[in-house]
Amino acid sequence: MSDDVAPGHVRVRLDLSYDGTAFSGWAKQAGGRRTVQGEIEDALRTVTRSRETYELTVAGRTDAGVHARGQVAHVDLPPEVWAEHHDKLLKRLAGRLPKDVRVWALREAPQGFDARFSAVWRRYAYRVTDNPGGVDPLLRGHVLWHDWPLDVDAMNEAARALLGEHDFAAYCKKREGATTIRTLQELSLEKGADGIITATVRADAFCHNMVRSLIGALLFVGDGHRPPDWPGKVLAAGVRDSAVHVVRPHGLTLEEVGYPADELLAARSREARNKRSLPGAPGAGCC
Repeated sequence: MSDDVAPGHVRVRLDLSYDGTAFSGWAKQAGGRRTVQGEIEDALRTVTRSRETYELTVAGRTDAGVHARGQVAHVDLPPEVWAEHHDKLLKRLAGRLPKDVRVWALREAPQGFDARFSAVWRRYAYRVTDNPGGVDPLLRGHVLWHDWPLDVDAMNEAARALLGEHDFAAYCKKREGATTIRTLQELSLEKGADGIITATVRADAFCHNMVRSLIGALLFVGDGHRPPDWPGKVLAAGVRDSAVHVVRPHGLTLEEVGYPADELLAARSREARNKRSLPGAPGAGCC
């Protein structure tokens, strides 16, 4: 279990951010593709002058093109490496990492901490504008342009039907052996004075493509192609609907990850590892 620190090691928490434009996602991949994990692990190995690559565990594995402002990861380091480098590690990483990824904080993690399994929620923001002139060129890598006028009130009405614990199979890319049951804690949209509509999406966890699929459904409501009750009907049907588009990744940013009090970290990690089913469903309460 990764919440058990590797024997003879110190667990270190990293808080970081990145512009996902030029990355093939968070996770290391074969074929030499550039990833956030690969860049940080390479930099960490270089600045600590280690032969070994210390592998990172992350709170949320983002897809290619998705950004992060409040990402969290952990790494287990030999105590002698941490003791020698911890006071200078942040600045050395800043000098070694490319400019589109930054580590903002490094500290010894409390007992029981696991960046992925100890998290109680992840909060994303998706930004879109319906400005007929398009997107501000300075924001083009972070805001989607939707070329139909959007009714934010209708989108918020549709969003309310999606809140709570559900099987989000209709909004997820299915993965073998993985559950699609999630608790959607917040889904709301607000249009700013600059004309940018920000969707705030918070859940205990997300399955693959879930946020971008939810936003795709809400955009169809906002531009009048579907009624406000349509996203809820898609959810209840429990199967992928070809009308639900997975919107482009560049509008999406992981903003923040929430964790419980230190004394609850290990219990939360154990709970999060249990494969969930809905109450009353076959296998409910099982492993």
